[in-house]
Amino acid sequence: MDSHIQARIENSQTHIFKAVFPNTTNHYDTLFGGTALKLMDEASFICATRFSRKKVVTVSTDKIDFTEPIPQGTLVELIAKVIKVGNTSCVVQVDIFKENMYEEGRKKAVTGLFTFVAIDDDKNPVKIVDSKH
Repeated sequence: MDSHIQARIENSQTHIFKAVFPNTTNHYDTLFGGTALKLMDEASFICATRFSRKKVVTVSTDKIDFTEPIPQGTLVELIAKVIKVGNTSCVVQVDIFKENMYEEGRKKAVTGLFTFVAIDDDKNPVKIVDSKH
């Protein structure tokens, strides 16, 4: 991978922090899976947009692993990073880390992959990274 692409990947890594409030939890008082997916799609969209500086759309999600419950009252950090670059697409990995508000330490709770395609104004795929930059 050339240094231009590598620099774009590093510069586009996206971090978002959220607090898990009661309106985002399920009947077990843990973060609702659909809410986690929404947050992950948003973080990955921001990352893919920052990477490409083009209009992008989500075309697929893959292998979303919920390995730890995220209780109400927890802080979460979403970290999105481009892990693969194609001609018109990129794949963004999003990890959600949880941490107790009043204790040190954190633990990875959710991981997933999101694929985006760059599009033009007519919604046709375009090169995700221009070679002239």
